[in-house]
Order: sequence, then structure tokens, then C-alpha cells
Amino acid sequence: MSFYEEVQRYENFDFSAFFDALTESDVKAAIEKPRLGSWNYLTLLSPLAGKYIEAMALRAKQYTIQNFGRTMQLFTPMYIANYCENRCVYCGFNQQSNVERRQLSLEEIRVEAQNIAKTGLQHVLVLTGESPVYSDVDYILSAVRVLREIFSSVSIEIYSLSEADYVRAVDAGVDGMTMFQEVYNKEIYQQVHLGGPKSVYEFRLDAPERACRAGMRNVNLGALLGLDDWRREAFFTGLHADYLQRKYEAVEIAISTPRLRPCAAGFPPRVLVEDADIVQYIAAFRIFMRRGGITLSSRESQNMRNHLTKIGVTKMSGGVTTAVGGHTKGDDASQFDIADTRSVAQMAQMLYGQGYQPIFKDWQGLY
Repeated sequence: MSFYEEVQRYENFDFSAFFDALTESDVKAAIEKPRLGSWNYLTLLSPLAGKYIEAMALRAKQYTIQNFGRTMQLFTPMYIANYCENRCVYCGFNQQSNVERRQLSLEEIRVEAQNIAKTGLQHVLVLTGESPVYSDVDYILSAVRVLREIFSSVSIEIYSLSEADYVRAVDAGVDGMTMFQEVYNKEIYQQVHLGGPKSVYEFRLDAPERACRAGMRNVNLGALLGLDDWRREAFFTGLHADYLQRKYEAVEIAISTPRLRPCAAGFPPRVLVEDADIVQYIAAFRIFMRRGGITLSSRESQNMRNHLTKIGVTKMSGGVTTAVGGHTKGDDASQFDIADTRSVAQMAQMLYGQGYQPIFKDWQGLY
């Protein structure tokens, strides 16, 4: 069974009725249970469980320290192109946005990478707009080969590839991929993806599994919170992560919990997601998947990122820019506005202050 088929099983599921039938005993039992099933996880995402955030956070912190220690991996995104063929209504890079389009040459990529490396970081996430025409697989993999000369770990966040192209990416030195489904609700997915390759729901949904089959070392997924009810989206993100981890035990599966941010598209969130909702989501996921990675981006404020350091997060970005070549030329034509503008050094200082060890490098591929 593919995960697409798994999602279809819940097509007529009544989330409201499930939440209404819960008792406080159900919530307490889910927090204390040694191993959670999917219904226990949904229980911890319920409105009723919101009353138990403190107890959930304490349990999540316990599991995080047990499995990851007091460490935090640091990385930064690196945008190398922003041409895009999609019409995603929430994205500043969408085809109809009036932003300057750029694509870095391989030499510009090298300079950008050298500037990032000066911060001490050895993990970088490569991003492009979704344009197989302007940023084809050959261009992206040529960039990866340049970056592997400088960084120990290179991950990609690009458009959905075929399994054969993910194999090519792994062979070129890519060891991780991030793929946000954006929204698991298929009806809403079609409402906010009005055209372009990304508008094909199932092909995007199955991309993380194709990457797992291709031999990717780590796979990160998530929903863009604010497009649909956050509890539903958190549930399907957790199910997706659990499905992949059970099926591909050798792959490190992680999630991200990004919220919509202001961008050139001017798209307001369809659903408001509060700070407490993010805390509940992260704590619930950590109790559900004790060894699953959790990435928290600079979309969140300094205060939120400081607070969530000790609850369940295992990976954070620093020195972030969402503009093409932004580490060299500044933040013009960014994809979205970031909330936490701290440098890598400032992020490390914050972590040390909380008794945590910032990790700049934890992987060395042999190529």
C-alpha cells in the first residue's frame, strides 16, 4: 500500500466526532503509554489535549534527551535559483509573482558556499524554484558536486523527481531531501496549486518514498501550516513519517512544522495557527515518534525557537536568507519573510546558554 492509499482511507473520517468522544483519561493514557498508535497520536493533537501541554512537553523533553542528547544540528538554506513554473497562491516565487528571477552560475555557487562555510556550518540545504526548464536535474547536480567540495552534507529541497533521478542525486553526493506536501487535504491542495508540475497531488505525495527507495540517507517532510486545520495536517504528517520509518528503517525520517509567512504573493493564512498549537504539535509528535527528527525553521520567532529548543526540536537553521545568492548579495527577491534573523554564531550562543551543544557537522560521506 502506498501512502496515497493510506490517506484515502481517511477521506470520510470525522475528526470532530473523534475529538468530541475523547475523555481526559484518554489523553492522560496517551501521554503515559510506552508506545503510541495513530489514534493515540491523534488524541494528543486534540483540543482536549491542549489542557495538558505542560505534561506533554515534559514527556517530549524526556524522550528527546534520551534519543538525541542535549544537541542541536545547525544548517542553513542556500537558494541557487528562483525560476518557477507553478502557480502556488501562497508562494513568493510563483510563476505570476513580480520578483526578479535569477539563477546562480557554478562559480557564484562556489562563492556563496565559501561565505556560508566561514560560519563553520557543514550542513547546507539547496533550494530552487520549481522549474525543470531553467533548473534542470543536470544543473542541480552540478551545483551539488561543487558544494560537496566544501560541505560534508548536502541536502536538496527542489521539485519532485522520479526515482531514477533521486538515484542520480544520491550518486552525486546528495544525502538528504526535504519535500513538503504543503497540505494533505487534496481538495484544498488543488485550490492553492493552480497550475504547474506541482499541481499533481499524488506525484508530490509519493516523492519522499521514491527518495527512500533511491537510497537517500535522510528524508524530511511536512505540511505548511495555515492552509487547513492544523490538527488534521499534523496527523497526516505524523502518519506519513511513521509510514516511511516503518517501511524504510535505515532512513532517518524527520518532519518540519512551518507556518505561513508574509511573502510577495500576499496570501493570508486560511487558518490561524497559534504558538500553543505549534508547541502541542511538536510535543505530540515527539511522544509518537521518539526517534524522529524535528526541524524548526526561521519562520518562527526568536522566542519560540528558544522555547522549543528543550521540547523536541533536533535541527535548526541559522544565518538564513531566502533570496537567491542571499549569503553573498543580500536579501532582495526573497521567497518569504523570515522571523528569526540571528546569525549562526548567535544561534550557537543561544544553544550554549541553554546547556545545548550546537552540531556543525555530524556526517561525512565517502565520495
